[in-house]
Amino acid sequence: MDYYDIFVSILASTIRLSIPLIFTALAGLFSERAGIFDIGLEGKMLGSAFAAACIAYLTDSAWLGLGAGIVCSVALSLVHGFASITNRGNQIVSGVAINFFIAGITIVLGQAWFGQGGRTPQLSPEARFAPIILPGADAIHSVPILGPLYANVISGNNILTYLAFLTVPFSWSVLYRTRFGLRLRAVGENPGAVDTAGISVAWLRYRAVMCAGILCGFSGTYLAIAQSAAFIKDMSAGKGYIALAALVFAKWKPVPVMFACLLFGFLDALANFMQGKQVPLVGEVPVQVFQALPYILTCILLAGFIGVAIPPKAGGVPYTKER
Repeated sequence: MDYYDIFVSILASTIRLSIPLIFTALAGLFSERAGIFDIGLEGKMLGSAFAAACIAYLTDSAWLGLGAGIVCSVALSLVHGFASITNRGNQIVSGVAINFFIAGITIVLGQAWFGQGGRTPQLSPEARFAPIILPGADAIHSVPILGPLYANVISGNNILTYLAFLTVPFSWSVLYRTRFGLRLRAVGENPGAVDTAGISVAWLRYRAVMCAGILCGFSGTYLAIAQSAAFIKDMSAGKGYIALAALVFAKWKPVPVMFACLLFGFLDALANFMQGKQVPLVGEVPVQVFQALPYILTCILLAGFIGVAIPPKAGGVPYTKER
C-alpha cells in the first residue's frame, strides 16, 4: 500500500468516525446557544443507539429504528428541560444524572430482553443503513488521484453520513438567517430582553433542547445501525464529552464545529491505523498512546490552552422572570 492509499484510507475512516461527533456537537450548539448546558449529550446518544437497535432488530427497518432513536433522545431532552427550565434545577447535575441513568438502564434492559450481556442481537442488512454507491464510482476508481478519493471517501457512505454534512449549513442558516435562530441566540445572551419583548423564554429553550434531542437521535442511530450492526454497552465511549470539547474549541459556531469534529475523527482514525505500526526512531508504540490522543486533546481544549472560548452569557443560569 503506497502513501496515497494510506492517506485515502485514513481520510475515509476520519469521515466515518466524525459523523456521531458532528451530530452531537451540533445538538449541543442548539442547546447551549439557548443558555442550556447539556452534559447529557452522552446519555442521549447512548439511549438513542439502544432504542434504534432494538426497534430495527424487531422490525427489520432502519428507518423505524431511526424514528425510535429520535423519540428516545427527544424524551430525554424533555426530561432535562423539565429539570433545568421548568424547575430551574442545576443543569450540570441534570445532564450527569441522565448519563448515569442511561448507562445503567441500557445494560439492564438489554440483558433482560435479549440475554446477551447488555447488547442487542446482530442486525440484518435490512435493519441497517447500507452504503450508497454514487454514480460513476466504479468507473473512475482506477483514475489516479481523484478516482480512489471519489470511490472510497465521497462514495460508499450511508445516508446519515451525507445528512450530517448537510446539517452543518442547515444549522448555520437556522441560527443566523431565521427569526427562530435570532431569538434562540438572544435568549442565550440576554433572556430578560427576550422576555421583555413578549417572547416566552421557557418555550424557546424547550424548542432548543428538542432540536438537540433530534440531532442526538441521529447520532446514536448512526452508532448502532449504520457504523455498527448492533448495540453494545457503553458504545458511545465518551463521544458526547468529546463533542462538547469540539463545541468549545469551535466557539459555538456551526462550520468550525464541523472542522473540530473532523480533527477529533482524524486522531481516532490515526489511532486505529497505528496499531502495531513501527514509529521511526521509537519503534512500536503501545496502541493505548494513540487511543488516548483524542482525550488528551479534549483536556487541552477544555483547559483553555488553545484560544479563549466565551460561552453564551446566560448559559447554565436558570431564568427567573422579574416581577
